[in-house]
Amino acid sequence: MTKKRRVIIVTDGDEYAARAIQFAAAEIGGRAISKTQGNPTTLSGEEIVKLILTAENDPVFVMFDDCGLLGEGAGETALKYVAGHQDIEVLGIIAVASKTHQTEWTKVDVSIDRFGELTEYGVDKSGLQDLEIGRISGDTVYCLDQINVPIIVGIGDIGKMARKDSVENGCPITMKAVNLILDRSGYHDDKN
Repeated sequence: MTKKRRVIIVTDGDEYAARAIQFAAAEIGGRAISKTQGNPTTLSGEEIVKLILTAENDPVFVMFDDCGLLGEGAGETALKYVAGHQDIEVLGIIAVASKTHQTEWTKVDVSIDRFGELTEYGVDKSGLQDLEIGRISGDTVYCLDQINVPIIVGIGDIGKMARKDSVENGCPITMKAVNLILDRSGYHDDKN
């Protein structure tokens, strides 16, 4: 029996997100699949699984992006395929808020605002607390409620949020989300 590859899903794929995710992966000894960067996602779920299975280290970070397309776009189709694959264990999802023309939303277990504070409320693209409890709006979040994962963490626009999550600042919001996922999923316990 093959050991399942442990994956963290990120619902953004622009240049800033890619830089933040590559930084986070290097910080924790994981691997970011840089070929999944793109706005929108251009690789199929099958192609992404092949890349995950050949990655050097866990956890493997994978980015998905629908570029604001309403409904299930290519990013979400690929995301669902990866999340449901028999050789993949999704540790958690970083659900990234965005301003979409037609609002899509998802439930989140917790959000992290741009000041690094945990909140039961959602956050907006700027990383500021929203008005609704337990949900965020985004462009690649339409299918997240259909995926069974230990935790979904909502954050603002990854790698940005008025430069509070920039690589130059050490991506503190992204890092907090990653560490929360690793803790809640039991990843650290499994390594010991």
